[in-house]
Amino acid sequence: MKKVGVILSGCGVRDGSEIHEAVLTLLAIGRSGAKAVCLAPDMEVNEVNHLTMQETGEKRNVLVEAARIARGDISDVKDVNAAELDALILPGGFGAAKNLCSFAYDGPQGSVQPDVLRLVKEMALAKKPICAICIAPSVLALALGRDLAPQLTIGTDTETAEAINATGSKHVPCPVSEFVVDREHKIVSTPAYMLAGSIAEAAVGIEKAVQETIKLIS
Repeated sequence: MKKVGVILSGCGVRDGSEIHEAVLTLLAIGRSGAKAVCLAPDMEVNEVNHLTMQETGEKRNVLVEAARIARGDISDVKDVNAAELDALILPGGFGAAKNLCSFAYDGPQGSVQPDVLRLVKEMALAKKPICAICIAPSVLALALGRDLAPQLTIGTDTETAEAINATGSKHVPCPVSEFVVDREHKIVSTPAYMLAGSIAEAAVGIEKAVQETIKLIS
């Protein structure tokens, strides 16, 4: 059975993984006959109240919060290497741009969380498929832009696309129901809630992107 790593960034769109995107990703992996291997970095981040959308002043642990989505079946990303996985997927949510990397604060000058950076680079070096959803292509842009100049999409937002391009990556506009695939580097991306107005809209592109990612497994 193919093993697909899923890097989660917490639990909740404002300070972690976008829950709809994460669940749709896990569902698509399961429907494909592959096994999802949930991962997250063990780190503290600022909590956001998802009713008021304001920071509470409290801290949350990304790995502990992501375990809610994974039903407890999750590993610290630092303990997993590319040899154990056939593909890697990063759902979106602001946690991807705030916790997995600093794109939300630093734009194209940002950095990637060290354990996430190591695994993404290992997967790219091994030429194993990587998929990024919603704003998560920002992680790949910061990690791989300078070396590989991958083709990526976050949809059609001009400002974010310009920031992606400034990393050395190449942004490709894409509608919510589709995906962009960089076949040379085996990188897939889809806009999801960067454009989606509903979970049904997000589901279409995510399902296609996950299927394409699994097709790219050698």
